[in-house]
Amino acid sequence: MVALLSFLLGLAALVIGAELLVRGASKLALTFGISPLVVGLTVVSLGTSAPEVAVSVQAAMSDQADIAVGNVVGSNILNVLFILGLSALITPLIIRRQLIRQEVPIMVGTSLLLAVLAWDGTLSRIDGLIMACLLAAYIAFLIVQSRRQEKSSDAQSIAEAGSGWNSKLPVQIALIIAGLVLLVFGANWLVQAAVTFAKLLGVSEMVIGLTIVAVGTSLPEIATSITAAIRGERDIAVGNVVGSNIFNILGVLGVSSAVAPSGLSIAPAILAFDIPVMIAVAIACLPIFFTGNLIARWEGAVFLALYVGYTVYLAMAAQQHDALSTYGLVLGTIVLPLCVLTVVVITWREWRARHKSR
Repeated sequence: MVALLSFLLGLAALVIGAELLVRGASKLALTFGISPLVVGLTVVSLGTSAPEVAVSVQAAMSDQADIAVGNVVGSNILNVLFILGLSALITPLIIRRQLIRQEVPIMVGTSLLLAVLAWDGTLSRIDGLIMACLLAAYIAFLIVQSRRQEKSSDAQSIAEAGSGWNSKLPVQIALIIAGLVLLVFGANWLVQAAVTFAKLLGVSEMVIGLTIVAVGTSLPEIATSITAAIRGERDIAVGNVVGSNIFNILGVLGVSSAVAPSGLSIAPAILAFDIPVMIAVAIACLPIFFTGNLIARWEGAVFLALYVGYTVYLAMAAQQHDALSTYGLVLGTIVLPLCVLTVVVITWREWRARHKSR
């Protein structure tokens, strides 16, 4: 009953916190002349990733590396497949060119960087410091880039339009802080309840990290992106996901491996299966974002179906189900190749159409 109450209170806190955060962030963008996309990539994504930081750092200091690493890898897979998929089902998500040309390649690059650093089976403190420094450089680059773009006529008009909100700046900051506080507490309550339920079922720490904890700590991203999509703040909805994935790897794992007594050990199963899945999901964003500069509803449905398939595979593997080999064969030889072929064909048609128009 205590766990159920914690779950319900956490869910309520997430819904209210997401609404406050989206309201405050969108107004803050106008106040400072910063595009909503940059706000989604920085303020919102850093705030909604706070639960990942708390959980992974605590797990790292408690020598529970499987939860710390599984939390990040599982969250990144969920962010793209589930959150973007569900948001796209609510409303087709228009993708800015900046995301296609800059942020998604950076997300792919950070995913590959994680695979390289974890190749020896450990994320050392030096690896963590490298990732943390890269995150600081990325945030600084985004801010400088946004301020430079403000000099253009379009950005200047946005800044002038937002100048009237200066008197409401304290209110906007208060909304963001209140939203973040509710998101953090709500996520922690939900995670505690979910871990309690999972332990009663006898699930391993690695599976808990990849599924229950990953879903729990990603609930702020889920609530924020869905709320932003409903409110028409599509830049925040997409930017929140991409920015959170970058921050999860560089910030969450960077800080966690830096504070861990002897770094973070990477489970062979995560290194051999889950990290490659995370990289493949990140790479899949490029052609899908490229085709028409939007995520259509049918593409969102495909994302959701792939996440369900991935989660079912993890559950069957944890229980060593008799049908695991058959399911894996169907998933790997039929479903995934069909998805890849579909994306390739659509990308090729889009490229030909653009080439002819030129």
